[in-house]
Amino acid sequence: MSETQQPLKSQRGTFEPIRIGVIGVGNMGQHHSRILSLLKDVQLVGVSDVNVERGIDIASKYRVRFFEHYQDLLPHVDAVCIAVPTRLHHSVGMDCLQAGVHTLIEKPIAASIAEAESLVNQAASSHGILQVGHIERFNPAFQELSKVLKTEEVLALEAHRMSPYSQRANDVSVVLDLMIHDIDLLLELVKSPVVKLTASGSCGSNSRHLDYVTATLGFANGIVATLTASKVTHRKIRRLAAHCKNCLTEADFLNNDILIHRQTTANYSTDYGQVLYRQDGLIEKVHTTKIEPLHAELEHFVHCVRGGDQPSVGGTQALKALRLASSIEQMALDGKVWENSDVSYQYLNPSVS
Repeated sequence: MSETQQPLKSQRGTFEPIRIGVIGVGNMGQHHSRILSLLKDVQLVGVSDVNVERGIDIASKYRVRFFEHYQDLLPHVDAVCIAVPTRLHHSVGMDCLQAGVHTLIEKPIAASIAEAESLVNQAASSHGILQVGHIERFNPAFQELSKVLKTEEVLALEAHRMSPYSQRANDVSVVLDLMIHDIDLLLELVKSPVVKLTASGSCGSNSRHLDYVTATLGFANGIVATLTASKVTHRKIRRLAAHCKNCLTEADFLNNDILIHRQTTANYSTDYGQVLYRQDGLIEKVHTTKIEPLHAELEHFVHCVRGGDQPSVGGTQALKALRLASSIEQMALDGKVWENSDVSYQYLNPSVS
């Protein structure tokens, strides 16, 4: 630890609220502020944003201080949520960790692999909590899907994440904005190295970034997966399907639904052999909770800050997702096919930190 770095702020007492600030109160940051203002044992201390008018408005709404410069917020908090543009994740995150402040950064962890590695190393050296906002991990539908698939033999996974075009997050490609959610979910579900990858994409706007990308991944354990992400689809879709040996399981993250399709061959007949009806398939609906994923994510962050536990989606996990996302993005731009005979290759091997 350098002379300019401060030791990480000590854990709060059992009955003391965790003091948290929000840096960036735009599309996501305003929701961080809303939920933090309601969480038990949390004190929302203040917010910061380069847009002074917007920052003052959010600060007034939740009756907290507004800080025009986020560095001025840091001495007053134990932890922060960072929801600034991706290109600023590294610089803001490093300032927070070096100031001894526990940090939650919205996904992706950073704009480059080198920046992400720097954040992970800084969090380790300062013994700080670094959580990354891969919010779908906390979606009740994904959590129930994970439980279902533990008892099934998965053959293939298929993810679709599509949205109409928006000015939000137009500084990165659809891979880093949307597909990275499903990349993280796949790595969590499959837990096996990627050994083959193909990807292609196109630009449908003036952003100069990929707006539509599809990728096919082959894992060392034989599972294959296809990912499609779009910023130019005129309907919002968030779905993940698992093709299993004995069923098809579909998760809809927007509607919080899970359906399990099973094939049956039951015939119902009379005593004379006449078939009354045939049951060709059975659909099971899995019930999930209705908790807001961001609420669950922030509760988990507070729990880690208070108890010192490592988050379920820490910097190391987010770095794995970013490495794979970067390879998909580059392959979609190059239009090449990659095949890995060495499963230890760090950029595509989820077991390598």
